[in-house]
Amino acid sequence: MALQITDANFNQLLEAGKPMLVDFWATWCGPCKKVGPYVEELAEQYADQAIVGKVDVDENDGLAMRFGIRNIPTLLFFKDGNDVPVDKLVGAAPKSELEAKLKAIL
Repeated sequence: MALQITDANFNQLLEAGKPMLVDFWATWCGPCKKVGPYVEELAEQYADQAIVGKVDVDENDGLAMRFGIRNIPTLLFFKDGNDVPVDKLVGAAPKSELEAKLKAIL
């Protein structure tokens, strides 16, 4: 299951130093509903290797502002505890594309 990432726990998760996939989404977003199950599957598949989580932009506007999220879904990829994303995907994408980007940071 994907972690619930919030304004409060993001930095702590990032500091763990594991590769991280973060899905910025909202309950009312149609394309987010398409990507959501892929994110959940990747969270289970890569549980030992990476942190895979979701940020509800309506509840965590601090993170959305910090990373300049203007469209959702936006998926950011972090590596080595660095708070500058190494990759980004905006909009609905197939699971294979998400997985390829995640594998690239492992």
